[in-house]
Amino acid sequence: MKRIGLLAGVGRLPVTFARAARGMGFTVIAIGVVPGIDEELATAADVFYTISAGELDTILTTLHKEQAQEVTMLGKVTKELLFSGTTRPDVRMQKLLAALPDRSDDTIMLALVREIMAAGMRVLDQTALIRSLMPAPGVLTGRQPTAAEQEDMKFGFHMAKQIGGLDIGQTVVVKNKAVMAVEAIEGTDACIRRGGQLGRGGVTVAKVAKPEQDLRFDVPSVGPDTLRAMIDAGAVALVLEAGKTLLVDRERVLELAEKNGITIVAM
Repeated sequence: MKRIGLLAGVGRLPVTFARAARGMGFTVIAIGVVPGIDEELATAADVFYTISAGELDTILTTLHKEQAQEVTMLGKVTKELLFSGTTRPDVRMQKLLAALPDRSDDTIMLALVREIMAAGMRVLDQTALIRSLMPAPGVLTGRQPTAAEQEDMKFGFHMAKQIGGLDIGQTVVVKNKAVMAVEAIEGTDACIRRGGQLGRGGVTVAKVAKPEQDLRFDVPSVGPDTLRAMIDAGAVALVLEAGKTLLVDRERVLELAEKNGITIVAM
């Protein structure tokens, strides 16, 4: 039986993955690496640890002790941790960061992938066991987008792809074919709320994969927290990339969307 290490951030995705993996016969060793981990993860996984994201040596030692053969990284972990002072990197993490040419998302994540592989473990494609979460093209909600919303969706999708290509973020908030907010270090939810405030509601959110998306990390995902941020922002529409975006807790997402008049399209 394969043993999978799960480095977990915030949100429902780690819980969903752990349950899916165990249902397929895998043993799941979950490590919560940031505060605010979903409490259900402790029971969804076979084994659960809490270790700060900065304690790289302890994380890898724990995975080795638990005989993890493969590792995946799921859930929200923002780069803000590196700059906020809330996480203190150990010597191993300090060396990793010091050797980086820059601190863009892909640069950091690829360095972590190399470190995990050097420790004798394979880094798993994030979608490998949960591809069923990726919606096919089409309108997912009962409400169809208006002509104006469709135009904003196309525009937002295109702009999000450009931003993703620059390795800045995966989310863009638009209104009347003007960009209100672009996701950077603050993360998706904060970007959505800022875009809603600047656009004074009526905004459209676009969430896409990067043009050269590495499926081992940072695969875009949408879940109930995304919808709650959209509700706070007064957003009216969401476009996500079909076949490349994980839709977590789909039933709850669509329930929130229907209740608040939000249309969702997989493009």
